[in-house]
Amino acid sequence: MEDPEIEKIKQRKLEEMLRQQQENTAQSQVEVVDLDSSNFDHVVSSNNLVLVDFWAEWCGPCRMMHPVFTRMAKKYRHIKFARVNVDNSQDIAIRFGVQSIPTFIMFRAGQAVDRMIGAVGEPGIHMIAQKYQM
Repeated sequence: MEDPEIEKIKQRKLEEMLRQQQENTAQSQVEVVDLDSSNFDHVVSSNNLVLVDFWAEWCGPCRMMHPVFTRMAKKYRHIKFARVNVDNSQDIAIRFGVQSIPTFIMFRAGQAVDRMIGAVGEPGIHMIAQKYQM
């Protein structure tokens, strides 16, 4: 015969594990969206806050920032994180005066409101995300 107290503990543990699993699944669904001419305006204007990483494949600092950017996307759920490959979407880079990469531009309701240039690391992304906390 099972001890009722042990059964309660097992049930509580099971519920806790299921809750953690659901949270992890929700976090893993956060993604960095790739933008180009076909979806840029829609994504930037349909989300309140969007942080866009302007980058290129050949750019070492850009590649170094990608895992940091992805990790920050999971942390700051109130901001949509997106990327624009400047080689594939030169029109967008020119439109926003991107001359150095990586460049990070924060958009609020479709308008560019802030920018950072260079491999700013986690502290830089953290700083701009905190600045636009809701």
